[in-house]
Amino acid sequence: MAKNDKLRHTLSDQAAYQLANVTKTPPQYGAITPRWLVRLLDWKPLEAGTLRVNRVVSDNAVDVVCGQEETQPLPDTYVPYEEKPREYTLNSISALLDVHTRTSDLYSNPYDQIKEQLRLTIETVKERQESELINNNDYGLLKNVPAAQRIKTRKGPPTPDDLDDLISKVWKEPSFFLAHPRAIAAFGRECTRRGVPPPTATLFGSSFLTWRGIPLVPTDKLFVDGKTAPAVGEGGKTSILLLRVGEQKQGVIGLYQPGLPGEQTPGLSVRFMGLNHNAVGSYLVSLYCSAAILTDDAIAALDDVEVGNYHEYKY
Repeated sequence: MAKNDKLRHTLSDQAAYQLANVTKTPPQYGAITPRWLVRLLDWKPLEAGTLRVNRVVSDNAVDVVCGQEETQPLPDTYVPYEEKPREYTLNSISALLDVHTRTSDLYSNPYDQIKEQLRLTIETVKERQESELINNNDYGLLKNVPAAQRIKTRKGPPTPDDLDDLISKVWKEPSFFLAHPRAIAAFGRECTRRGVPPPTATLFGSSFLTWRGIPLVPTDKLFVDGKTAPAVGEGGKTSILLLRVGEQKQGVIGLYQPGLPGEQTPGLSVRFMGLNHNAVGSYLVSLYCSAAILTDDAIAALDDVEVGNYHEYKY
C-alpha cells in the first residue's frame, strides 16, 4: 500500500507554474464607461476657443401679412438679436503622467508600460470630460436647463406620464433621454407595473430601452444623491434629461479645440515634457471641451426622480 502511495506523487501545480508561460491581459479598468453622451453629441471645432451664441430676442418679432388685397400695406419689420449674447469658452481637463525610465525599460514586455499608463490616463480624462459636460458649474447641461424647461415627478418614481411631460418640453425632434442606470431601472419598473413594457432599440451594437421611440441613454455621471453607484435597493433622487442635439437642429452641441500639438483624438493631446534628474519621464495629457445649448427648448430636465421604489405583484 505504501509503495502504491509513492507512485501517486506528482509534480504540484504550484511548482509547475514556476516554469510555465502565463498569458496576461492589459490592465482592466472598471471605471471606464461607454460614454454615450460624448458619442451622441454633435461636435463643433472652435478655432479661437470661444463660441458666441447669437439668439433672437423674440420668437414673434416678425410681422407678416396674409391676404388677397393688393393695396394692403406691408408692415415694417426686422428681427431683433440679443445685444449681449452668451459666449462659451473651452474648458481644459489635464493630467501629468510620470513614468520612471527603469520601469519602462525593464518591464515593457509583453505590454508597453508607457503605452498602458497613457491609455489609462486618457480614459480617466475622458471620463472626467463626460462628467463636466453634465455637471460643470459654467457649461454643464444639468446646470443650464432653463427654469421653464424643468419639471418634477408627480409622485417620486419616474412614470410614463412624467416622461411624456418631458417630451412635451422638447417636442421638436427630441434625440435621447439621459439618465442614471438606476433611474432607467426605476422607469422600467413603473412601466411593468402599468403593463406597458418599453421596447428596445439598438445603437452602436448595444440595446437601449426606449419610450415613444426615444432611447434612454445611461450614464453614471447624473448622480443619485451625489453618488455614481448607489447600492441596488438603496433609495435616492436624481434627474433625467431630454436633449435635442445638432447644430442644424438648434440643439445641444459639444465644443472642442482642433489641431492641437500631439493631438490623439479631437480636442485631446499628449505631449512629452522631458526627463528630470531622477530619470522620470513626464507626459502631459490635455483635453479641451465645452458644451452649448443653442436654444432653450433643446433641453429639459425631470427632477426629484426617486430610484428606490419597488412593487410587489400578486400572482
